[in-house]
Amino acid sequence: MQRLTGFDSAFFQVETAGTQMHVGQTCVFDPSTAPEGHSFEAVRQLLADRLHLVPPFRRRLADVPLRLHHPVWLEDADFDLDYHVRPAALPAPGGVAELADFTADVMGRPLHRHRPPWEMYVVEGLEGGMVASVTKVHHAAIDGLSGAEITANLLDLSPEPVSTPPEEPWEPDHTSALDLGRGAVGDLIRQPVTVARLASRTVGSALALRRRNRSDEAPPPPAPFSAPRTSLQRSLGPHRRIAFTEVSLDKVKAVKNTFGGTVNDVILAMCAGALRSLLASRGEHPERSLVAAVPVSVRTEEQRGTMGNQVSAMLVSLASTVEDPVERLRAIAASSGRAKAQDKVFGVQELSDWAEVVSPGVLSRAARLAARFKMLERLPPLHNVIVSNFPGPAFPLFFSGARMVAAYPMGPVMDSAPLNITVQSYMGTMFFGLVACRDAVPEVWDVAEYLDDALNELSKAAVTAGPAGRREPGSANTSTD
Repeated sequence: MQRLTGFDSAFFQVETAGTQMHVGQTCVFDPSTAPEGHSFEAVRQLLADRLHLVPPFRRRLADVPLRLHHPVWLEDADFDLDYHVRPAALPAPGGVAELADFTADVMGRPLHRHRPPWEMYVVEGLEGGMVASVTKVHHAAIDGLSGAEITANLLDLSPEPVSTPPEEPWEPDHTSALDLGRGAVGDLIRQPVTVARLASRTVGSALALRRRNRSDEAPPPPAPFSAPRTSLQRSLGPHRRIAFTEVSLDKVKAVKNTFGGTVNDVILAMCAGALRSLLASRGEHPERSLVAAVPVSVRTEEQRGTMGNQVSAMLVSLASTVEDPVERLRAIAASSGRAKAQDKVFGVQELSDWAEVVSPGVLSRAARLAARFKMLERLPPLHNVIVSNFPGPAFPLFFSGARMVAAYPMGPVMDSAPLNITVQSYMGTMFFGLVACRDAVPEVWDVAEYLDDALNELSKAAVTAGPAGRREPGSANTSTD
C-alpha cells in the first residue's frame, strides 16, 4: 500500500466528464524486424513477463472512507491483464488520419476508477504492414519522465527481447476500509500545525517573489489568469480530436543555434505561430499575447525510477502580438528564462505542500461545481494552451521484436484551455501529438500544418541570417537544451 501525494491525488479529484486526466502515447512499429513476426499473443506475453518492471500497471486506487485523506495505491488482487491489453484494427487505408481518429476515440473515454488506471490497444491494419500501440495511463500514476521510464522497460535495444525475471514474487494487497481510515487519522491530527507553517512559508516566498519582480528591469512572466480570452477558451466536452505531425530535430536545432534560446523555446515559437494562424483563420487577433503553460520536470537523480509526478509548471508568454517570427522567438526565450528564474523563488514545493493539506472531497466537489456551472468561462483564462516537451532516445527501440518508427505523445486538456501540444524526440525526429476538445478545436489538423509552416518560416530566416544572425557568446538564453 502506498499513499498518493497530494499532487498526484489532485489529478484524480479534478476530473469531470470533460476533463479526463490521463496521458497517452501512440507508437508505430515495423514488424518486419521481429524474428517470429508480429502477433497479438506475443505482445500480450511480453507484457505479462514484464509487469514487475512497471509497478503502476498492477495498482488500483482505493479511497479513504469519507475522502478524509488522499487515496492509496493497492496491489490489485483481481488484476486481469486481458482487461487492459486489447486487440484492435483500423479501417482501410489505415493511414495516419485513421490512426489519429482511433486514438481520439480511446483518449476520449475515461479510465475505470476501480481497476489499475491504464489501457493498451495493439492496432493492426496500418498501411505498409505496420502495427501500432495506443496506450493511456492516468496522470496520477506518471509524469512525462516516469512515463518514458515505463516505455523503456517495455522496449528492447534489439529485436531479440531480453528476459528479465522478477527478483521476488508479486503479492496483492488485502486492506480493509478500517485500515485505510486508521492510517489517515494521524496525519489529520497534525494538519493544523502543518497548515500554519505552510502559510507562513508561502507568505515569505510570495514577498520574495514580489521583491524580485520589482527589482528586475525586464517585465515578469505572465501572472495566472492574465491570458486573453479567445474562441478557444470554453468548457470542455468529453470527446477529443487528435492530430500528429513530426519535424526534424536538426532543423529545430539549426534555428536555435542561429537565434539563441533553447529547443523548447523554438517549439514554443512554433506553437505561437500556429495559434496565430488558427485564430487569424477565425478572424481573431488578440491584443494581448497568448500564454502557454509549460510543465517542467523537477525529478532528481534520487527520484529516478519512482512513479508519480515530480513536475512544476511555468507560464510563458507566446509573444503572439509580435509580427516578426524571429523577434517573437527571442521574446519567448526571454519570457521562458524569467519564468524559470521565478519558479526557483516560488515553485513546485509550495504548490505540492498545499496539495497535501487540501481535502480530496472538497477538491472533487469544487471541480464538479465549476464544470456544472461553467465557472471557468466566467473567469479570465489561466492559460491558452499547454505545451510539453521531453527528450527521447537517439537510438532505435523494439517492441516484441518490431522496430519503433514513430512515437506520438499526448497530454490532457483542461477547461478554458482545450488544446494540448506534447512533443517527444526519437531518432532525430520530433514527434508532435495534438489533443483537443472536439467541439472547441475542430481544426486540429490545420494546427498541425501551421506548426510545420511556423518552423519553415523560422528555418528560412535562419538560412537568410547565416552566421551574422547568431547571438554573441555569453548572451542570455544560449542553452543547447
